[in-house]
Amino acid sequence: MLTIVEQLKERVNHHLKVIYAEIELSETIEDIAQQLLVTMNIDHSDKLMVPLRHHNNWDQSDIVLITYGDSIEQKEIAPLKTLKQFLMQYCPDTINSVHILPFFPYSSDDGFSVIDYSSVNEALGDWDDIKAICSDFRLMSDVVINHCSARSAWFNNFIKGEGPGSDFFFTASPLDDLSQVVRPRTSDLLRLTETANGEQYVWCTFSHDQVDFDFRNPKVLLAFVSIIRQYLDAGIRIFRLDAVAFLWKKLGSPSINLEETHEVVRLLRTLMEHAVSDAVIITETNIPNRQNLTYFGNANEAHGIYNFSLPPLLVNTLVTGNCRHLKAWLGSMPPAQNGTFFFNFIASHDGIGLRPAEGLLSDDELSSLVTTMQNFGGRISWRMAENGGQKAYEINIALFDALQGTTKGQDKWGLERFICAHSIMFALEGIPGLYIHSLLGTNNDYEKLKNTSHNRAINRHKWDYDALTEALDSPYSQHSKVLKRMSHLISVRKRQPAFHPNAVQFTLQLGEQLFGFWRQSLDRRQSIFCIYNISDQEQTVRLSDINLIGTDTWVDLLTEQAIQHEDLEMVLSPYRAVWISNLAH
Repeated sequence: MLTIVEQLKERVNHHLKVIYAEIELSETIEDIAQQLLVTMNIDHSDKLMVPLRHHNNWDQSDIVLITYGDSIEQKEIAPLKTLKQFLMQYCPDTINSVHILPFFPYSSDDGFSVIDYSSVNEALGDWDDIKAICSDFRLMSDVVINHCSARSAWFNNFIKGEGPGSDFFFTASPLDDLSQVVRPRTSDLLRLTETANGEQYVWCTFSHDQVDFDFRNPKVLLAFVSIIRQYLDAGIRIFRLDAVAFLWKKLGSPSINLEETHEVVRLLRTLMEHAVSDAVIITETNIPNRQNLTYFGNANEAHGIYNFSLPPLLVNTLVTGNCRHLKAWLGSMPPAQNGTFFFNFIASHDGIGLRPAEGLLSDDELSSLVTTMQNFGGRISWRMAENGGQKAYEINIALFDALQGTTKGQDKWGLERFICAHSIMFALEGIPGLYIHSLLGTNNDYEKLKNTSHNRAINRHKWDYDALTEALDSPYSQHSKVLKRMSHLISVRKRQPAFHPNAVQFTLQLGEQLFGFWRQSLDRRQSIFCIYNISDQEQTVRLSDINLIGTDTWVDLLTEQAIQHEDLEMVLSPYRAVWISNLAH
């Protein structure tokens, strides 16, 4: 009978054989496997955790706040210390997890062009500040695994032709067949670079400052496993694999979502789960919905996947007053198996991605959505289309401004529409990710947009801590109202077993102006009917259209108002949400 270590080594060997099936290696698969186990510090049985299959290391209390390390600043105080101060002052009972966007030294792309993966950006703080946040919150960190900065030591060594990193980067020739390559950018794919070994064309999926790794070289894999081990030792437990869909390149192919990429994710999960049993991988794959779902594997790949179709569909629903597409999409989504979850978000540091809505919204509907967002001050980022032209890739706008009106124009329902959007997200199957500027009701930052000339800067405002506290402590300010109502939604959500990320979900058919779904707790004791008026007109819900069991007492969790059995219908004002439950917690 094989020992635990031998069983693990067999699994790692299998992963490696799939990954490197077409690659001629200079060392054996067995040697690479042993190096990986040593690097992850799981080469002896007394160091090993045995992960449980289909086990959920999360529940309805998990809410992830998404923020930059310096989204809030104070004079002469490290921003990471200020971030923790804010979390402890305003979110101690609502937020239990925080995603700090890349907090490493970087050269561009607001952190996603990493110079050094092992250091904390001195402008933000140090590893002690990271560990301090980890002591009170589950911390989610980016692993920018597809590329690094052209100013990194690794790439400098590539140029010199010697030292660590000298063979870490993917090169190709302009004469190669690159016609099928799928990318989210319009810049040239290959970057001409003068090196000690002559001219080389380096593969750059995103920008010429972001040079792509060559995972055909096992040293690159070993380097990232070492980085992940360092992060685990610092207390980080959730790992966001940034742009991972592009990880494996193959000439003459689209070089996205290749089988080798999926197998690398499976390998990383195997290694991490045996090191720390509650470590979690989330894949960030901003691609069409059907492809995105494949990153679950058979509950053996990513623990969580970003629900990228939700932001464009939900915003489209609320600005058109019609939930037809959102309802059809939700009804078609497979439930996440135990041991996996959807990561739901409707705003982020990037923007509202449009690729995940392709095939779900028509070209005319996407065009109308883009025009509406531009009318509310939004900007558009573009990508290269298959025909060589340009196609809208992403809407850049603060969510608060995105929901200030409908396709008819701005109106008085902006705050209600914004809260309605979040009351939908907080109730859906999965774990919610809440962008800090949504929690604070931050508007478009036109000044930052002008100063940087980067469209995404419009939704990356930096708050002065004193100005923020003054706004949050003023009960009639927009920011105070948003924080108070968001906190209420979260506090109610966290108490409901039926809002467990893996609890049952069933889409209701209530017409096109009422959106609804039913959640049931894992023990089947609690049911919640989540119903939303997504229009700017009053709507009536017939209680006969939902199955309120007559022997139970029903209450709207959001208002604590009892639902009487003799009531035949409920009238919902524009954008009102109700969470009707048989158990009030």
